Amino acid sequence: MTRTTDTVVRGPGVAAEAEDPHHARRWLILGVLGLAQLMVVLDATIVNIALPTAQKALAFSDSDRQWIVTAYALAFGSLLLLGGRIADVFGRKRTFLVGLLGFAAASALGGAAGSFEVLVAARALQGVFGALLAPAALSLLTTTFTRPDERGKAFGVFGAIAGAGGAIGLLLGGVLTEYLSWRWCLYVNLAFVAVAAVGAAVLLHHVKATHRPKLDIPGILTASAGLFALVYGFSNAETYDWSDPMSWGFLAAGGVLLAVFAWLQTRVAHPLLPLRVLLDRNRAGSYIAVFISGAGMFGVFLFLTYYAQATLGYSPVKTGLAFLPMVGFLMISATTSTSVLIPRVGPKPLVAAGMAISAAGMVWLTRLDLDSTYAAHILPPLIVLGIGFGLIMAPAMSMGTFGVQASDAGVASATVNTSQQIGGSIGTALLNTLAASAAADYLASRQPTPDVIAHSMLHSYHTAFWWSAGFFAVGAIVCGLLLRAGVPEVDPDAEPVLVH
Repeated sequence: MTRTTDTVVRGPGVAAEAEDPHHARRWLILGVLGLAQLMVVLDATIVNIALPTAQKALAFSDSDRQWIVTAYALAFGSLLLLGGRIADVFGRKRTFLVGLLGFAAASALGGAAGSFEVLVAARALQGVFGALLAPAALSLLTTTFTRPDERGKAFGVFGAIAGAGGAIGLLLGGVLTEYLSWRWCLYVNLAFVAVAAVGAAVLLHHVKATHRPKLDIPGILTASAGLFALVYGFSNAETYDWSDPMSWGFLAAGGVLLAVFAWLQTRVAHPLLPLRVLLDRNRAGSYIAVFISGAGMFGVFLFLTYYAQATLGYSPVKTGLAFLPMVGFLMISATTSTSVLIPRVGPKPLVAAGMAISAAGMVWLTRLDLDSTYAAHILPPLIVLGIGFGLIMAPAMSMGTFGVQASDAGVASATVNTSQQIGGSIGTALLNTLAASAAADYLASRQPTPDVIAHSMLHSYHTAFWWSAGFFAVGAIVCGLLLRAGVPEVDPDAEPVLVH
């Protein structure tokens, strides 16, 4: 029988520690939530490394290959807001566990897939259950760590995981594919889930919410369909031309549906995404920061991977190892920014500086050449990018859920995850299209010798890095203007937060 405990954290985050069943085990809970978040984030990239081997094993075409990635992104990105609200309505522990177990089942199905169709279906199911899991994890973190001194440390760790997960996925995917099988890129999730599910069942307590919001069916339909159309339209831009209805038609439909969704949220009694969540300047700025960093980071993970393997001849494992210094500096930067710097200067200078530093790192990458070395030319900008990403991700994730009412914690968490996922999807499609066009333009007036082809690829990578730098430069200006100056404060008369 599920134990129910009503635990209240009052005022500006001073816990009623004697009543709080999570307080004594809060750092173990952080470990469980961090493990689940790592699994969801790295699954967006771990399969990329395995794609060539999986394609050969299951005999699907190059045009079909994108669906292994797109199926996950479509389901995950379009259902995150619904997943966040389900966590608010039915309980975060229950939603977290259902998401974990469903993700494991979908991963097992994908690992055992004997055909392309089964693998795509499994990836879509991973996205569905990931959309339950990710916002539940972040909202549990929000409601478990309410004391300001500990909240910064917890979100620093969580933000570091969210920022580094993609790079860790590349390394883990390379190791598993090279030494075991591409199928283990999916089976490995069973190990993650086994540890996280046992930990969640033992450490977390279900709390019956005193104010249970109703599901906004019109909002669910318009938001999910709008986000689906948006991600699908940008994904199609990799295959079809921007002028093709398969691209612009879905993008237009997505824009219209999201506009209808926004209008509905001002009219319904129980909105899926209450405007009070969005209208706070710090939260709005945080969502924009996560969106831009999600789009820009793919300039590193995707095109630097191409450069390392296709131009320098790195193996998948060596490519993954090359990213580790960036991951290390990202973790240091993320934990320092939330635990030490935000309490002193607030999020505004950190996020803006992180955007500017990331832009500088991207510009540095445009100096790579066909004979660049790792120590002299790749490692220094990776370190700079790790510092920049950490200054963005951890403070933005913390501020994206800061000060929300207890009944909105799930949907605020979902908005953070949606921003990152949609930003990553748009960034992947847009940068791929721009890079491909740059390579084609370079070859148009030249004889396609091997050396010219190699330089056309390098030109395409430089184009992607320049555009990524532009994303971050715009982010520095927007976040610098939007985020409030000073250290954020919690209203002492705010609604008590129920710890789930």
